[in-house]
Order: sequence, then C-alpha cells, then structure tokens
Amino acid sequence: MVAAAMTACGQNDLTKLLEKHSEIIDLSHPLTGDSPHWPGEGYLGLRIDTLATLERNGVFSLAFHFPEHYGTHVDAPNHFAAGQIPVDEIRSENLFAPMVVLDISESAAKNHDYLIEKEDIARWENIYGTIPDGAIVFINTGWARRWNNPEAYCNADKNGVMHFPAYGESAARFLVHERRVKAIGIDNLSIDRGISTNFAVHKIVNGAGVYALENVANLDKAPSRHAYAVVAPIKIKGGTGGPARIFAIVP
Repeated sequence: MVAAAMTACGQNDLTKLLEKHSEIIDLSHPLTGDSPHWPGEGYLGLRIDTLATLERNGVFSLAFHFPEHYGTHVDAPNHFAAGQIPVDEIRSENLFAPMVVLDISESAAKNHDYLIEKEDIARWENIYGTIPDGAIVFINTGWARRWNNPEAYCNADKNGVMHFPAYGESAARFLVHERRVKAIGIDNLSIDRGISTNFAVHKIVNGAGVYALENVANLDKAPSRHAYAVVAPIKIKGGTGGPARIFAIVP
C-alpha cells in the first residue's frame, strides 16, 4: 500500500524514502496538563491518574483523560459534517502522503487574523510547483513558537475573542476540490481563524470527507515539499478526532 502510494506520487521509492540518510521530524507536541487547548465549555486539560506503582504493585501504570481535540490532533470528517466518517474509519492509505508546507509566518506576525487564500497558494505553486494530488498540506503560521505560553497561543483580546491565522474559504475549496488533498494541517488551534464564528473552513473540509490536523509542531523544520507525512491518530470507535503522532520523513 505504501509502495503503491509512492509510485503514484512519482517520487522516490520506499527504499529511498526510508534509507539511513532520511531525516524524520516529529510534528507533534507532547501532551501535558498545561497544553494550550480550545477554551470551550467542558474542554478540560489533560488529567493523569496513577493506577499502579512499582513500589506498591510491581508495575507502573497510568490513566489519562482529555478531550478528543487536545494537543496535536486529528479532526475527523464527522467533526463538522453529518454522514461523514469517524476517526477510526479514516483509510490507512490516507494517513500517509506527500506533504507540502506553505509558510505564512511573516504575514501572520503582522496580522494575527491573516487568512491564506487561493491566491497565496498560487504564488507558492509558482515557486515550488503544483501541489500533487493526494497530498497533505500544512501551513506554518509561526504559532508553534507560542506553544509553551498558552495565553499567547490562544491570543484572546479583552472580550475573550481569540486571534490567530488560518485557512480562508477559497483556499479550503481549492485544496479539497482541485488539488484533492487527503488532509490539511496547521500549527495552531484551528484551521478556522480565531475570530471565526461559523467555522466555514471546517465545514468545507469535513464536508468533502477530508480530515484536518491542528496544533502541529515543528513545521519550520520541514521542507516546503519533497517530504512525506505519516499520521497516526488514536483509533476511537466513532470518534470525531483524537490526539495524533505525526512525522515528516525527508529523503
């Protein structure tokens, strides 16, 4: 399956991809009780309980509790669209794909409400070439640098409205319908910008049966293209998403 995906991409074969000279970049944040998270009702932070200890039980074991959409995570298609698949039904081949990274960090630093639109993608393609069909597209907004400062990461104003950049509707439609991406990802809380009230991008993406990745880490370390993404979400039966370990493999 992986080899077939590689052939379809017209890039290096599996041996080349996984050879010893490849670099593997972890695109996931570690989960802690202090991790920034969506400030909605019931969205509590990570809680860890000790079930057993080596001293008392001869084995060390923990239990954890947190929302599906916490830390680096997947938004399954059923998150914002009725009749779409849950996280456990995302096809395995859709969790492995060529990846591209669009860097808007300079624009986002000047305008925290910046939207990446179709025109931005066109400019990227003029430099780097057409986004391949079936890719996973990430945008690097520079927000990951704020991860250890939850207040700056959420970036809420005095009225509690968050301000962070994201995808615009024209970019979302272009990627899912014309570039037929497997997923889109971002390095902050949402593929919709913080001031959004209608979550239009979620509805476009999930409505097309495409999943999303949020709170992605280390996109500034990944190349603009010619890398491959591996996404490994927790497999919750019927889930609307879940924490994920994501890797970029750079041949």
